Amino acid sequence: MDETDQALCAAQAEKETELLSFIVGDQDYSVDIMSVREIRSASKATPLPRSPSYVLGVINLRGTVLPILDLSLRLGMDRSAELARNVIIVVAIGDKTLGLLVDAVSDILSVAADDLQPPPDMQADAENQFVSALTIFEDRMIRILDLDSVLPTMSEEAA
Repeated sequence: MDETDQALCAAQAEKETELLSFIVGDQDYSVDIMSVREIRSASKATPLPRSPSYVLGVINLRGTVLPILDLSLRLGMDRSAELARNVIIVVAIGDKTLGLLVDAVSDILSVAADDLQPPPDMQADAENQFVSALTIFEDRMIRILDLDSVLPTMSEEAA
């Protein structure tokens, strides 16, 4: 590979985003793989009083208290079925780390920046506030989550 080919490959790699895709309900979602710290099997969370309904509680992750959010409830769907294959995706959002309970992890995707489309502007659809972009991969519509929006707001935490 000569220098021109290497430069072209480097430019193309900069325009691609790697995503971890997963299933919530019967829908495909993803997050930027750079925010993912680990994937672990689901474990029972210790409930916290007066927390929002989608906060299942906390678990001990190697000496750290990790809040667990049921992503199906956070996105306004029915509670995730208690399946043996449910997993927790541990993500870092700024200086916060939390676990997202999902039904299953699917793939790691490389998506070109040109293939990402903004979600339609539909304020009545509460789910859209959590979606930063959409892409089609192997005939599946994949929603890319805005992890900052998934975090509870101060008013939700106080409730």
